[in-house]
Amino acid sequence: MQGKLIIFSAPSGSGKSTIINYLLQQNLNIAFSISATSRAPRGNEKNGVEYYFMSPEEFKKKIANNEFLEYEEVYTDKFYGTLKCEVERLMNEGKNVIFDVDVIGGLNIKKIYGNRALSIFIQPPSVEILRQRLISRGTDEADVIECRLNKAEYELSFAPQFDVVIINDNLEIAQKQTLQVIQEFTAQ
Repeated sequence: MQGKLIIFSAPSGSGKSTIINYLLQQNLNIAFSISATSRAPRGNEKNGVEYYFMSPEEFKKKIANNEFLEYEEVYTDKFYGTLKCEVERLMNEGKNVIFDVDVIGGLNIKKIYGNRALSIFIQPPSVEILRQRLISRGTDEADVIECRLNKAEYELSFAPQFDVVIINDNLEIAQKQTLQVIQEFTAQ
């Protein structure tokens, strides 16, 4: 039996990755769909673990070959996308596939898979709290943080189009709410 798809989108710094990592430690028969990106690795990120890192030229070649389920040029020459072969491999193994994608990509995957997919938007309590989280992360320069905050306001406008919106003002509560929603979805 093929697995279901669980799509996560959120502005950078909303806690999406932390919630996904929590879910991966639960007994949900889920596997993470590793996205491809043309951005450079951050911190201790490794190719094939957090992302498939490639040059903008490599990414564009895969676009031309129709190898992506979805992709977006988020910033100039900074592409993110979901490789079709990755999703098909996990689904054929009977796994529920969990995605960490931008809002447009998430909505596109939902359109393709319909009721076989659950789309979840992780929302920060406010843009100001999001700013504080991004600064305290210490991974980006001030101009990058401002760019992320501008994008966050745009991304927040898409929240109503997702199946579920989880407001992450308390991480433990947000994790439990998300776990319950996924357990209900995968039990159907």
